[in-house]
Amino acid sequence: MKLASLALLAVLVPTIASAQVSYVRAGKLIDPRAGKVLTDQLIRVEGETITAVTPWKTAPTDGPLTDWSKLTVLPGLIDMHTHLVDQEQTENIAEPLLTTAAYQSFIAADHARKTLMAGFTSVRDVGTWRAFGDVALRDAINNGLVPGPRMSVAGAYITVPGGGGEVTGIAADVGIPAEMRVGVVEDAADTHRKAANILAHKADFLKLIATGAVLTVGTEPGQLELSEDEIRAAVEEAAKRGTYATAHAHGAEGMKVAMRAGVRSIEHGSLMDDEAIAMMKAKGVYLVADIYDGDWIDEYGKAHGWPAETLRKNFETTEAQREGFRKAVKVGVKIAYGTDSGVYPHGLNARQLPYMVKYGMTPMQAIQSATTVAAELMGKTGKVGCDAAGCYADLIAVSGDPLADIGILTRIPKVMKGGAVVKDGP
Repeated sequence: MKLASLALLAVLVPTIASAQVSYVRAGKLIDPRAGKVLTDQLIRVEGETITAVTPWKTAPTDGPLTDWSKLTVLPGLIDMHTHLVDQEQTENIAEPLLTTAAYQSFIAADHARKTLMAGFTSVRDVGTWRAFGDVALRDAINNGLVPGPRMSVAGAYITVPGGGGEVTGIAADVGIPAEMRVGVVEDAADTHRKAANILAHKADFLKLIATGAVLTVGTEPGQLELSEDEIRAAVEEAAKRGTYATAHAHGAEGMKVAMRAGVRSIEHGSLMDDEAIAMMKAKGVYLVADIYDGDWIDEYGKAHGWPAETLRKNFETTEAQREGFRKAVKVGVKIAYGTDSGVYPHGLNARQLPYMVKYGMTPMQAIQSATTVAAELMGKTGKVGCDAAGCYADLIAVSGDPLADIGILTRIPKVMKGGAVVKDGP
C-alpha cells in the first residue's frame, strides 16, 4: 500500500507543477530596468513568479496563455506614500474619531481593492491613526482574505506631542485613544523604546514626522518638530532590525536634520532649498514628493469647506514643492513615486505621473520612479517593479504607448498580480 501511494504521488507531482505554469503574450513590453521596449514577447510564469521572457515564436502547450498581444505591458506600479487604512481626507478634523476600529478595517479593505484595480500592485503605507491597522491589512492581503497590493507598512507615526502625526484641533478635555498615540515621543530615550515597540509589532519600517504638516491643524510645515537625536534614535532601532526610517519633512531644515540623522527617504520635501537638494544627491537619500495632490486640496478643499489654515498651508507649499522637484530631477536625486493617497480618493494614484513629466522627468523616468526606483527604496529590487525572470508576475497592460502619452496609465484596463488576472477590463 505504501509503495502504491508513493507511485501515485510520483505521477501527480509533475501534473501539479505543470498546472502552475502560465504565459502572457505582450505586444510591447516596457522593461524599466533596462529602460527599453521589447516587441512581441512571451512571459513565462510559474506560480507567482516570472521565470523567462523570450521573443514570441509559437503558442505554448503546457499552460494557459493570457493574450495581451495588442497591448503594451509593463510591471505593476508602486506608490510609496499611501494611507490605505484611514478614511479619506475631509473637512472634519475629528474624522479619525468617528468610526470603530472594526468598521475601519472594511474601509481599509475597500481602499486596498481600489488601489490594486488602479494598477498599483505594491505600495508602501506610511502611517495610520490607529496603530497597526496597516499591519493587519497587509497580513489579510497576504493571506488571501481581501484583494489588494503587496504592502510595506509603518505601523504608527513617530511624532512629538501635538505634532504633525497627532489628531489635533480637538477640545482639550476630549481624550485621544491610546492606540492613536503609540508613537508619540518625549525625547530620544522614549523614541528608542517606542520605535522598538512599533517594529516588534511587525512594522516593515519606521515613519518619522520631522516637521509640521499641511493637513494637521495647529502645526506648520516649515517648523522642525523631532530633534536630530530623536530621529537618530529611530534610525538606530530600525538598523538593528535590518530596516530603515523615512521622514515626513516639508521644511528644508527638517529635511537636513533628518538626513544627518540617517533616514533613507524624505517624504514631501515641499520647502526644500538648494542645500537640501544637494544633500539628497550626495547622501543617496530618496525623495518621495506628492506633487499632484496640492491641486486636489485646492480645488476640492475649497469646494467642501476644508479649514482655512489647511488651504493656506497648501497654497504656500504646492508650487514651492514643484519647483524643488524640478531642481531635484535636474541634478539626479533619486525620486520614488509617492502620492499621499487618502488626501485624494484612492484609485486615482496614477494622476501624478503626468505631473512628474510636466516638472522635468521623461515618461520613462516617471515609470522607473513608480517601478524600479520605488522597489530599490523598499529593498525589493528584482522582486517588484520589474518584468524579468525572478520578478513577481505583477503586470499591467494598456492600449497605446505610455512613453508617448503617460496619461494612458491613469486608465489601466488589465491588471495581473502574482500570475492571476485580477482586472480584465476592455
